[in-house]
Amino acid sequence: MGNKIELQIADIAPSGSTSGAYAMILAEVDGNRRLPIVIGGVEAQAIAIELEKMTPSRPLTHDLFRSLAHGFDIDIEEVLIYNLVEGIFFAKLIARMGGRTAEIDARTSDAVAIAVRFNCPVFCEEFILEQAGVNAEEAAQGDDIADIDEQVEEMLKEEEPTSLSIDELQKQLNIALEQEEYEKASRIRDEINKRKGE
Repeated sequence: MGNKIELQIADIAPSGSTSGAYAMILAEVDGNRRLPIVIGGVEAQAIAIELEKMTPSRPLTHDLFRSLAHGFDIDIEEVLIYNLVEGIFFAKLIARMGGRTAEIDARTSDAVAIAVRFNCPVFCEEFILEQAGVNAEEAAQGDDIADIDEQVEEMLKEEEPTSLSIDELQKQLNIALEQEEYEKASRIRDEINKRKGE
């Protein structure tokens, strides 16, 4: 096994290149490289609602996995992104039950969605960052990651529900949660928090 580098989620934003897809940006914990990975909308939503500590009306698949694992005293110790082949990232969960450890193959997006639920670290092999990583300083000079950040800012500005009262916003938040529109719910919740903080 090569040199493992710890990563953390820096951003999840709509992908400018693929409709309906999102770019998950993983940042090197002790460095300035970023690893952009294209993931599906469902997985992006699953990661975002856990990061935002939102509670869906019914358990999502990753929440079900966490409940099942906890029910049998299984712990996820880490996630490792271990290979990159033709643009496809390969990941695995390192799970422990009692004295036994197992490596479980997973899609990278699912592995990260589970990692945030178990509060476990995410690592990748050094060669993957060398091949697919982007220097954060270069990103600040106008590469695709900077473009993604701008897209997110524009989306939030366009859809911010500033004309509603806090009570109306709370009703809209409840409706969005019931309909499992978690991205919309996140924006509404942010607006409520912003107003309460003023």
